[in-house]
Amino acid sequence: MDIKDRQIIRELQKNGRLTNLELAERVNLSPSPCLRRLRNLENAGVIKGYTALIDQKAYGVPLTVFVSLALEKHSKETVRSFEEKVDEIDAILDCFLTTGEADYMLRVVVPDLEVYESFVRKELHALPGIRSIDTKFAYSVVKSTHVYPDAK
Repeated sequence: MDIKDRQIIRELQKNGRLTNLELAERVNLSPSPCLRRLRNLENAGVIKGYTALIDQKAYGVPLTVFVSLALEKHSKETVRSFEEKVDEIDAILDCFLTTGEADYMLRVVVPDLEVYESFVRKELHALPGIRSIDTKFAYSVVKSTHVYPDAK
């Protein structure tokens, strides 16, 4: 991937609805080579898909919760089972394997505290092999972007 490919990606991260002509103009290419590069990025799996960015509050899930989880043990079966179950829970938008005291960090969205309590009791407590759960509530968003920094 070269600088031009990265420019294409950054422009699409800013606005995924650009036409090929608009994209080509923004990255200073003619339309045919721009489209060829775009298709190559898609075929290589660099561009995994396209989606709409939705206002979380307007959608009805204004509360963001970061949940740190530690597992009791780290056997293949426990980890596999845990990760499969996490993948099935819609309220969990992201699940990261982390270092430190917690094994996983989840980003969860819910409508309110009452729903979060139910989520903890019915969904999180049902996950296999959990040793501890630590919750942090986000009460404001300072920065949120989907545009990656320039890779140097």
